[in-house]
Amino acid sequence: MAELILLPAGVRAVDAHLERAELLDVTMETAGRAVADHLNEHFPKGHVLLLSGGGANGGDALVAARHLTALGREVTVLAQTAKHPLSNLNTKRLSACGVEAQPLTSAQLKKALKQAAVIVDGLLGTGFVPPLRPELAEWIVQLNASGLPILSIDLPSGLDAACAELPDTAVQATHTLTLGGFKPALIYGPAAHAAGVVSVASLRLPPEWLTREALALRLDDSEIAARLPQRFADAHKGIAGRVWIVGGHPGTLGAPALAGLGALKTGAGLVTLYSEAEVPLITPELMAHKVKLSELNDEHHKPDAVAVGMGLGPQAETVARMVLGWRIPSVIDADALQPGLAGAGHDQVIWTPHPGEAARLLDTDTKTITRDPPAAARALQERFGGVVVLKGGPSTIAAPTQLYVVRGGHPGMASAGMGDILSGILAAMLGQGLSAEDAALTGTRLHTRAGELAGDKHGYGLTATDVSGELGAAWLSLVGTP
Repeated sequence: MAELILLPAGVRAVDAHLERAELLDVTMETAGRAVADHLNEHFPKGHVLLLSGGGANGGDALVAARHLTALGREVTVLAQTAKHPLSNLNTKRLSACGVEAQPLTSAQLKKALKQAAVIVDGLLGTGFVPPLRPELAEWIVQLNASGLPILSIDLPSGLDAACAELPDTAVQATHTLTLGGFKPALIYGPAAHAAGVVSVASLRLPPEWLTREALALRLDDSEIAARLPQRFADAHKGIAGRVWIVGGHPGTLGAPALAGLGALKTGAGLVTLYSEAEVPLITPELMAHKVKLSELNDEHHKPDAVAVGMGLGPQAETVARMVLGWRIPSVIDADALQPGLAGAGHDQVIWTPHPGEAARLLDTDTKTITRDPPAAARALQERFGGVVVLKGGPSTIAAPTQLYVVRGGHPGMASAGMGDILSGILAAMLGQGLSAEDAALTGTRLHTRAGELAGDKHGYGLTATDVSGELGAAWLSLVGTP
């Protein structure tokens, strides 16, 4: 089942709906109990210190403290002045169970840390907007310096839920139990580095209450597998996808060759490289033609899909505009990603920028892109049309009506040629008849899954050819054994 990514505005909308339905108290009870159960499972022994902020996050911590007490755990609760309407109610309920919440001060925190074995961070939630108040920053520094395991509720205190930036001061959680769905800060680095192991707690709500407020979806592998092309026993290379790779000039000849390899390894029936230079055939199954690209047209052999831009050089924008004019399934990558092509896309085009290229396309800086990848991906899609794969760890896909975040990958994939392999994979998916949206989803996940398998086999330093060699196994791992 797809995982949801929620912005603070989406969380507020869900809370407002719960309040109108008079279910806010019930949902806080569900959340707090999930926190208690999660902590008891992962940290089954020792004294628990729970820190309760003034908002809903703090209310969840108070409920968790009551459930932990019912489970026989020793707890200490330090609480800020309650601002959320349910916090006072849950403080009274906790008191009725024999636990009194104490005021949260630096002195109280220092004392409580000496007897604690594990900490529950319920200081700040999705409503927090930087900067931190000085006393909160001081408490967070104390928590991090304690060396104790920390379970953060929803997200580590100090993070901006909507932002991938890691502030100077934020809780460094061991585990984060996020409520209802992921938040961008828990998915995109470097903010995600503070979250530790992230799990999602169900709020036991009708699914549509959350899905209609979701910023993006992260499909599971069964959902990805259901979108993969299927091939019958009587298939032949002529119907398995004729893919053209257009790119390469002196000094960057490996890029189109790698793209061709990616296309072959993902099931394309015929892959032909077109370049004005001699492209090396890194596998004999590739075909290559040295041609004047300005004279290339789609009438000869009529390709099912084209990938253009890999190592193409100065004429890339002109060639890409020509390819886009053919109105056939296309991948626009690397040198072909030019601002002048804004508005030239169509519904069968996939654009594949990395953050630096995205910054150039949107006339901004890379930091702006990496701070908020979903917003950048959406802006690119609206400006250029088609479907956008904003590459990164993780990649973000913007289709006309939906945003997606792609799971998986391996840090060893941060090396030259990985994007070229991806372009070939995407072209192969288009060539086998998938829509641009389905090709982007399946192709990008195949790429990350192949990276995971290559990492298991080769370790940290991965090459693009290592990853291409695992594409068949990646496909099989998604669809299961026949």
